[in-house]
Amino acid sequence: MNIFIAILACEIGFWVVLFGGLATRYLLRLRRLSTVLLLCVPLLDIALLSLIAWDLGVAGATADFTHGLGAVYLGFTIAFGHQIITRVDAWFSHRFARGPVPERVPKHGPERVAHEWKEWGRMLLCAVIATAVLGGITWLVGDPERTAELVGWIVRVWAITAIWLVGWPVWVTVAEAGRPVAKR
Repeated sequence: MNIFIAILACEIGFWVVLFGGLATRYLLRLRRLSTVLLLCVPLLDIALLSLIAWDLGVAGATADFTHGLGAVYLGFTIAFGHQIITRVDAWFSHRFARGPVPERVPKHGPERVAHEWKEWGRMLLCAVIATAVLGGITWLVGDPERTAELVGWIVRVWAITAIWLVGWPVWVTVAEAGRPVAKR
């Protein structure tokens, strides 16, 4: 089973369902159908998780790079998915339904610092979810030789989380602390 194709299919499916749901809401004005379509987004994650577990557990595959990537993709979509949907919804509403201009990420100040810490918090949630999925599948398969790549992904996701911490929230916090306070 090619897990990479499944990840691509889930990503394409995410955007198709998202834009379909928003088009149904704002262009066709069918709010209930739109809600049903948008509620299908998590089904893609469930399908991908099931496929990865089946491939490793039932089909007896040896974990490779794509199995780990799929688990991290799941963590990302759970941690960042609502925010992505909200931002695209705001844009779609503005563009097609005369909604307000979407809020932009602040460039400076305490709002920017808060934004960076919230984003890192989402990354931390992503890392926790990915670790739980990777660890759970490793435990379920019960064969360390076949799941060694998944353990490697746990290390990768936490390294990325640490780099994100230093590169964005800590960096922005320190940079903003050194900025002169704007007078009003």
